[in-house]
Amino acid sequence: MAADVTLVLGGARSGKSRYAEGLVTACPGPWTYLATAEAWDDEMRTRIGRHREDRGPDWITVEEPLDLPGALRRHALPGAAVLVDCLTLWLSNLLGAERDVDAATADLLAALDAAEGRVVLVSNEVGLGIVPNNALARAFRDHAGRLHQRVAARAERVRFVIAGLPMNVKG
Repeated sequence: MAADVTLVLGGARSGKSRYAEGLVTACPGPWTYLATAEAWDDEMRTRIGRHREDRGPDWITVEEPLDLPGALRRHALPGAAVLVDCLTLWLSNLLGAERDVDAATADLLAALDAAEGRVVLVSNEVGLGIVPNNALARAFRDHAGRLHQRVAARAERVRFVIAGLPMNVKG
């Protein structure tokens, strides 16, 4: 049985992660949180610690900044509920490590096709603002847009969260 996939998009501090967590906790456990963030400084370490504390002990947290497809293959098993937070941090990590984003995206889609249980993916919608003034930021925005389109095509449901309110985009 293939995974039941939901993509949750929104801006920074829109409430998308909280909404996504609710989708996962509506399922029986175990709940796995696939975290793509890396703690490069004290502020980020504090932020990550606060998020772990807010989720509580019922979550299994797996930190995977680069091999997200591999983590999905290991954790998106029958009866599991997995939250990926977030695709845009994963994309940043890929670009920083000079990885092939298109190949990584194809691998992610293959992992979603092989996954079972529920998978909820969170990502920042970055394409609603002005055109960035530097090449790296434009490449990031373009990669994010293509990544979102490909994941949304695979997902059964897509939600856009604004001001804590989820809007149905697909499914």
